[in-house]
Amino acid sequence: MDQQISVQSLTGVDLTLTIAGPGNRSYAFVIDWHVRLLLSGAWLIVAAYALQLSLSTRSHDALLSVLPAAVLYFLYHPLLEVAMRGRTPGKRMAGIRIVNRSGGTPSTTALLIRNLFRLIDSLPAFYVIGLISCFFTANRVRIGDMAAGTLLVVDDDAARNTLSRLEALAGSHLPLDTLELVDQILERWPTLGSESKRSIAGSLLARLEPGSDAARFAALSEADLHARLRALLESQGMAGRG
Repeated sequence: MDQQISVQSLTGVDLTLTIAGPGNRSYAFVIDWHVRLLLSGAWLIVAAYALQLSLSTRSHDALLSVLPAAVLYFLYHPLLEVAMRGRTPGKRMAGIRIVNRSGGTPSTTALLIRNLFRLIDSLPAFYVIGLISCFFTANRVRIGDMAAGTLLVVDDDAARNTLSRLEALAGSHLPLDTLELVDQILERWPTLGSESKRSIAGSLLARLEPGSDAARFAALSEADLHARLRALLESQGMAGRG
């Protein structure tokens, strides 16, 4: 069975996350290993062909051809995990991602620490230490995860969208309960009756805009009310519903 844990997000709301097991990890790693091997190999082939055409035998030129391939191979994980916010092409294909202990996107520092400990997790070969730790630790984490305070979880779209919305709410200057209410209204908009839409949306917008009254908003069309509510959320960094 998949192991699940509950974590408290930035807003204090509990989220349920499914922990990725050793199988998911191994699948993602194999994909990433092939990707970085192909990228590094392709660069070496191109560089070797270019050197052959130029008839260069200087060690400096040879070093320049090998160095980018080494960077692609050894810095593949840290660079992509930072750029893709806890993901790599292999993790994306395997349906997993890295999160911090509150379920959010890990900091750059945490991701770099996690990758630094690959030197230990990969010992003595083929990630034996890291794989063994995944079988015996509480949240199936390797040593790098323990050092960085990260988890590897199943990348569920619904959970990711919910988390993004909660993080946006936490960073807003408007009251949290007000933004949650707006979000819920937009989510249920198609099921609300016409009178309810006008009454609820009008009262809420009047509350959020000092000096205005509900009657002015009640005269707006349903489409206009919906657009005003959605624009309110988008101005706070949240995607409007509907």
